[in-house]
Amino acid sequence: MTVAPSRPFALEDELRRLAPEERGAAAAFLDAHPPGEGAPLAVVIPAFNEEPTVAGVVTEVPREAAGLATEVIVVVDGATDATASEAAAAGALVCDVSVNRGQGAALRLGYWLARARGAAVIATLDGDGQYEPTELARVVEPLVAGRADWVTGSRRLGTELTTDSVRHAGVRVFAAVISLLIGQRITDPACGLRAMRSEVAASVVLEQQQYQASELMISAALSGFRLAEVPTTMRDRGAGATATKKGGNFGYGVRFARAVLRTWTRDRRAARRRLRSEKTQNS
Repeated sequence: MTVAPSRPFALEDELRRLAPEERGAAAAFLDAHPPGEGAPLAVVIPAFNEEPTVAGVVTEVPREAAGLATEVIVVVDGATDATASEAAAAGALVCDVSVNRGQGAALRLGYWLARARGAAVIATLDGDGQYEPTELARVVEPLVAGRADWVTGSRRLGTELTTDSVRHAGVRVFAAVISLLIGQRITDPACGLRAMRSEVAASVVLEQQQYQASELMISAALSGFRLAEVPTTMRDRGAGATATKKGGNFGYGVRFARAVLRTWTRDRRAARRRLRSEKTQNS
């Protein structure tokens, strides 16, 4: 089964909706990499000061995954090192934003660029080398087969090579909380290797500057999209800035919890309206 292309993209209207600090970088990106000419599978990598690792991640991305040709879009989020040039030299299409706004904002812009390029499927990877790009096909396959709209990797179903016991416990706790909130069992709420139909990125509300994995998961589920998990590998973190910018475990947990609750509170009313509408149509 082939994946349908994304819905029509009104470039000028969409461009005006971007934040001012993003607009110039996005326009320059599309001048260099024209709209509508991209591969069916776009792999978006947000990167802030990932000079030591980003090139290795880019070069590991396969040229094809689950039958779809790939391209890599690196959104450089206000880096002060050579992240942009390293990513470009490795073969990525680079959007270099001069202001650091957070991983969530970088991902949101990356989804926008992927849709502008015409991607039918959008995947994500972190730029610090924690995830296996070779497992991309495993994550994309349920989308191509038509079994899901949004797929995340799971270190708990697969392999986790990190040794932080507090983080391990946090993953279990937040997985249980999110499973309860969305009414579907989730084992890993924060995996950086995931994929979705382009339509999902166009339909859900994304506001978080950080911790967007949980926001995207909850919003997609409450919007009626089909979620799935597949086993993946999580390696020890590389030498880039991601290793230090998330802060200590307690602070990270508090901010993650805040993002989860804000997203659920924001989207549950819309979910209830959708369910009522579906019941009315089926009655």
